[in-house]
Amino acid sequence: MKKFLLITAAALFFSTPVMAQDYVLYNGKVFTATDQTKATAIVVSDGIIKYVGNDKAALKLLPKAKKINAAGNTIMPGLIDAHMHPQSGGLRMSGCSLNYLSLTMDEMNARIQKCLDEDKDAGPNDWLVVAAWFEQEMKPTGFVPNYKDFDALKTTRPIFIRNSFGHAAQLNRKAVELIDLKNQKERAGGMIVRDKDGNPTGRLEEAARDIVFEILPPPTEKQNLVAAQTAIKAMNAQGITSIFDAYTDIETMTAYQTIQKAGELTLRPHFAVLVDLDKEPNMDKAVDEVLRERKMFDQGKAKVQPSLSVHSAKIFLDGTNALPSLTGAMLEPYFEEKDGKWVQGANYGVKPYIETEKLSELMLKLTNAGIDTHIHTDGDRAVRVALDATEKMQENFRKQGKGDPMVRTALAHCELVAPEDFGRFKKLGVLPVLSFQWERPAADTWEGSKDVFGPKRFALIEPAGYLHDAGAKIVYGSDWPVDPLDEWLAIQIGVTRMALPEDRAKYPERLGKDPGLSLDSALKAITINAAYSLHSEKYTGSLEKGKYADIIVLDRDLFKTKADEISKTKVKMTFVGGKLVYEGK
Repeated sequence: MKKFLLITAAALFFSTPVMAQDYVLYNGKVFTATDQTKATAIVVSDGIIKYVGNDKAALKLLPKAKKINAAGNTIMPGLIDAHMHPQSGGLRMSGCSLNYLSLTMDEMNARIQKCLDEDKDAGPNDWLVVAAWFEQEMKPTGFVPNYKDFDALKTTRPIFIRNSFGHAAQLNRKAVELIDLKNQKERAGGMIVRDKDGNPTGRLEEAARDIVFEILPPPTEKQNLVAAQTAIKAMNAQGITSIFDAYTDIETMTAYQTIQKAGELTLRPHFAVLVDLDKEPNMDKAVDEVLRERKMFDQGKAKVQPSLSVHSAKIFLDGTNALPSLTGAMLEPYFEEKDGKWVQGANYGVKPYIETEKLSELMLKLTNAGIDTHIHTDGDRAVRVALDATEKMQENFRKQGKGDPMVRTALAHCELVAPEDFGRFKKLGVLPVLSFQWERPAADTWEGSKDVFGPKRFALIEPAGYLHDAGAKIVYGSDWPVDPLDEWLAIQIGVTRMALPEDRAKYPERLGKDPGLSLDSALKAITINAAYSLHSEKYTGSLEKGKYADIIVLDRDLFKTKADEISKTKVKMTFVGGKLVYEGK
């Protein structure tokens, strides 16, 4: 009975019609993602693209099909977000959030107090989890709170505040005392931040957050289901038709499976299973767990109707580059301030969590099992280790007499890459998966990076254009909810590398020296290139005869839109497998 109720809830959640129809989309400007032909129309039947070409031929092909006049606006492939955390996004949309705002300590406390006051059902010792804290935007710039700064809150509850990057967190006094943080042992790959006297400040970096995660009550089955539904609805509204969940769990995949079985899955999810050798040092057991979860949830060859795909393992090599964490793995030390000047110090950030030889061995085991490797690499040393390990894995795979490995290795973020490594992405077939919205001057990429990186490295920050020009196949991934879900803002920034107009007085310059991407290149990164990264380019990612009808219609001709106005783009219609799953106003 419980299962039936969950499926019924999923079915009722979506108000958008999902009945399959035959369509003729005409009088548009078709971006196919494969060529620059002047197509204006697309014909869809049984969820498959039957024709891409001119209006006259399209309107004759299926005379009884529903006709949709695109009014001169862009028709293009559905967006494919190749690195995100949608379940976290869905959960955070219904919880306490600081909404990525620039806040003083008093303002931060006021927002948290509002959450406490509104949470009428919580007990005096129940945890409050606070999300979307953009700590680099704290006022004044550079301010880092500790647990004492939350003493003004009127509560007895322990509080766990997660920064928006997802790599650090802050506790209040009650939480510090409850978990006896002073006497907690350090976790491999993490750090309990302490003051000069050795007392904890309440800040937890990287794996140290597990101290809290291990005692927090997990979301219920119903909460997970609603989070998945909420996320899917938000993503369809953005024009997203395929996703890559870059760090999943069984509960998340169960929620998506429930929705899929109800016939209400309105995008194509791909999932990556975490491999953490600190928690499971036996590589064979770690790989076996990936295969076990693939067997549980992977639904095989893609079909017109969306299904679940599990073909990747997620591995972390480092943390985040910017202040205050400085947990990127660096080839050269961070700079530090001495006597009023910024000079290179002795801090190389973290050591890569897995060194080259061990990573290569793990990658070979995954490759032999047909599993892609998706690696978190923020710092240039982490990127170097990942590239070296990939090269060695490929050599060892060929020595087995199996030809070339069929997996597609992806390095997520690549916020700093040494110039001598630019060309290695193309040579090795490694895919840089980049979040374009980070390519603008902002608190994290400017105040949090400029001085500590030093001028040489800062000039190379967020190297999308450099990698593209070196022949890399650029792939886009939003990393939502690290940032708000706004794919069109990200595309704008990928092209302009400029701050938003309202921030131009503070940040008048482009970020770094990188040339940026053309609109065509940015769109291919979020369509056909992203499809390639997910092994789905044969059926999605471009508008071609025989491919699945994952299509969006925009409210404008994107190629006639000023670069600074791309972020204003709205999606009018989203189709997945020929079904209308979102219709805007």
